[in-house]
Amino acid sequence: MSDNVTSNMQSFTDRFVEFSARIANQVHLRSLRDAFAGVMPIFILAGLAVLVNNVVFPWIFEGETLVRFKVWGEAIINGTLNIAALLIAPMIAWSLARNKNFGNPVSAVVIALCSFIIMMPMQVDMVPVGGKVAVSLTSILTFANIGSTGIFAGVIIGLLSTEVFIRIAQFKRLEINLGDNVPPAVSQSFSSLLPTIITLSLFAVFAALLSNLLHTDLIHLITTLIQQPLRLINTSLPGTLFIYSFGNFLFTLGIHQSVVNSVVLEPFLLINTNENMLAYAAGQPIPHIINNIFVPTFGMVGGTGSTISLLIAIFLFSRQKASKQVARLAITPGLFNINEPVIFGLPIVFNVPLMIPFVLLPAIGIFFAWVCTTLGLMSRCVVMIPWTTPPILSAWLATAGDWRAVVVQLIIIVFGVFFYLPFLKIAEKVALRNNGITD
Repeated sequence: MSDNVTSNMQSFTDRFVEFSARIANQVHLRSLRDAFAGVMPIFILAGLAVLVNNVVFPWIFEGETLVRFKVWGEAIINGTLNIAALLIAPMIAWSLARNKNFGNPVSAVVIALCSFIIMMPMQVDMVPVGGKVAVSLTSILTFANIGSTGIFAGVIIGLLSTEVFIRIAQFKRLEINLGDNVPPAVSQSFSSLLPTIITLSLFAVFAALLSNLLHTDLIHLITTLIQQPLRLINTSLPGTLFIYSFGNFLFTLGIHQSVVNSVVLEPFLLINTNENMLAYAAGQPIPHIINNIFVPTFGMVGGTGSTISLLIAIFLFSRQKASKQVARLAITPGLFNINEPVIFGLPIVFNVPLMIPFVLLPAIGIFFAWVCTTLGLMSRCVVMIPWTTPPILSAWLATAGDWRAVVVQLIIIVFGVFFYLPFLKIAEKVALRNNGITD
């Protein structure tokens, strides 16, 4: 009976791993991960600009001089956060076209960018500077639509426009062949001429129908009907804890947590981050506790699973030479949140005792930091920092220099050491019994 149960569990695990791996390799999800990874340096630069503008410059300058120096950061914010959606749509198009082995990915980028602008509202109501009554303006693009608010629309349009364009381009009858004597760039342009015309015309027809029949636009529809409801669910405390924990569980099966987090969670957390940075730069109340700075800062201390605590527990309490050897190799990259050496070297993958704290500790850390923030015991995260920023420094930078956030992160690390400890002892006893490892 025991052998049958073990066999059934192994069979289920194998099937689940195979299913998860298939999802991980799904071309659209892979393209989303690639696209967001591509634009992340832009948002880190924006975080640096926010930090310098609102923490560093006020230490040095004041009055009119401070205002002049802040133009530097404001210009960077306009070129990064405020055009986030305008960046993400063509990046997704490029990634999807490349992952589908499409021969002319640059054309897909152009199509996505044009489609995104085509779907913009023709008329925008805005309140002039110093005014009180909104006026209707035409022939303008607003940061509200091409920035953080439009990110999810950029995702959808980037995927949809590329799919439509690639499918239409596959019809050989639509190709215009100028012969072998024409430069390749010119030949490719004419080859995609008719597919380009058809794709953009379809989006224009859709925009016209929305404008004339429903008196709205696709950006507004996606934002109000899809983005906001999903964002409220996914970035709520329960939603974040569930999604992030499930992603960490996948990692214990050898599948990177970004399979879930970078697709289901990251886009919405990024919107919250951008809104926080913009509010902080403008001196306004910070709207969100949970964002894609907060989650890794307090739920990924030393890497996924907050394994810096596990490494400390090994150094302090483990008597196994094999564990200590892995810890010595893993500690340096672990300080920069790179923890594959410990995940696959100890290992944590398919190691049932260690899988439990690996999944639970990040959720506990996020919950504890959320409670502290809610009670006003630490500031909200307002600075986008590189994911490789070491612990302690990451909490201080992410909250624009709040030492209380450092204390909160230290508490999570210390708690994590003792949370991992009993599971570490169990895992070592299992290793001794099954593998004959001796001290």
